[in-house]
Amino acid sequence: MKKLVFVSILLAIVVVSLGAYTRLTHAGLGCPDWPGCYGFIDVPKTSEQILAAEKAFPDRPVEHHKAWNEMIHRYFAGALGFLILIIAFLSIKRRAHGGPVGLPILILLVVIFQAALGMWTVTMMLMPVVVMGHLLGGFTTLCLLFLLYLRLGDYRVPGGDVALKKYAKFGVLGIIILVGQISLGGWTSSNYAALTCTELPICQAGWMDQLNFEHALDLIPPEKDSYEFGHLDHASRLTIHVMHRIGAIVTTLYLLWFAISIYRKAQSPFFRNASLSLGFILSVQVGLGISNVWFSLPLSVAVSHNVVAAMLMMSLITMTYSLKRKI
Repeated sequence: MKKLVFVSILLAIVVVSLGAYTRLTHAGLGCPDWPGCYGFIDVPKTSEQILAAEKAFPDRPVEHHKAWNEMIHRYFAGALGFLILIIAFLSIKRRAHGGPVGLPILILLVVIFQAALGMWTVTMMLMPVVVMGHLLGGFTTLCLLFLLYLRLGDYRVPGGDVALKKYAKFGVLGIIILVGQISLGGWTSSNYAALTCTELPICQAGWMDQLNFEHALDLIPPEKDSYEFGHLDHASRLTIHVMHRIGAIVTTLYLLWFAISIYRKAQSPFFRNASLSLGFILSVQVGLGISNVWFSLPLSVAVSHNVVAAMLMMSLITMTYSLKRKI
């Protein structure tokens, strides 16, 4: 079971990466239907298939590179869903042995809802709140699988660090803050606001005069034929981007304080190494965020920014789980 969960974690990381790649290459509507592509099980290839596809979807001509980006993401997501179904089945079958059952079932329910979000992403034409929800669903699936892996392992936390007892609650708060920041990142991406601010540390000159919160946080936007490439005005996108920048500063300062505090109070190598790992991943994530702005959102950097955010969350979960197990 533990090995199966580990493979699922690796596959979930691939799915999160492919999801980011699909979104950033503007391939979210590469296949205008779901779960197939232009009515086929894979991307139309022959001239007859392409002709039939474009006749069925006259407003969406076939773009093979975008369609393949979308379908590869779906194939991997489907494989992950199948593995999670097996994990849930085995957990129920072996419940008499005392293993976790509730968590695997919860993961399965999250994946089912995640599949629905994937469908709505297409059928609702990239509505920002659905796209953001789909991103958060991928992160949630990965983190719950990682938590299951920790629970299944022969996980022993070294004792003796009595002074760290109070930091478990700060770890939980850190997770909440990081979830909020990831949500802001998803909202920035789904509203195509990533390149609105082109200067550091907050935005270009005069940004405070352009802030407009009236529509920046509208979860239900005006009805449109498509939300591809965004629907908000410049001021609203700038506001979203600034919120993400400020959130990044708050998150960085809090997690840096948390990591340093653990390192200074820890007596065991375990917690010192865990705090160093958290600090290192945090520094990489900050560097990637700066690089996104400095180099105008290179694809490799933007995808890495998503993946390292997931790694940062897993590192924080490890630290918090260890602190709570220690109490």
